[in-house]
Amino acid sequence: MGKLETIWVKRAKRGVMDQVETATLVEGRGVQGSADQGGKRQVTILSKEVWEDLMAQFNSDLDPATRRANLLVSGIDLEETRGKTLCVGDCQIRIYFETAPCERMDEAIMGLQAVMRSNWKGGAFGEVVKEGEIQVGDVVTWLE
Repeated sequence: MGKLETIWVKRAKRGVMDQVETATLVEGRGVQGSADQGGKRQVTILSKEVWEDLMAQFNSDLDPATRRANLLVSGIDLEETRGKTLCVGDCQIRIYFETAPCERMDEAIMGLQAVMRSNWKGGAFGEVVKEGEIQVGDVVTWLE
C-alpha cells in the first residue's frame, strides 16, 4: 500500500507547477485546471523512492517538482505497469506507459535524462477512468 505525497497542477505548457493539497481528477480529461487535458497522458505519476535514489546518484536535493509530474507517490512500484489500474483514494488511473524524460531534466542536472530512461525511472502516465477528489495523504494501491 502506498501514499499520495504531493499533487501538482501545471497552469500552462512549460509553465509553473503549482503544489496543491487537493485536486479533482476528471474522467477522460485528467487533473482539473491542468494544461494537459485528454489523450492518454492525462495524469503523470512519479515515485518518491525512485526520485530520491536518482538524487542520491547525483548528490543533489533537487525538488521533485522539477520532474513536472502531477502526482508524487510513495510505496508504489511504477515499473512495467502498463495496463494496470492505480487507485488514488477513490479515483482510478489506468496506466498507459512510462513517462519519457525530456531535455528539461538535463537542464536541471546534466546526465539526469539518460539515467531516467531505464526501468521507468521517469515515472508513468495514464488516463482517469474513475473521477473524483484526491488529497495529499490518500492511500494509493493497485486494483486487483
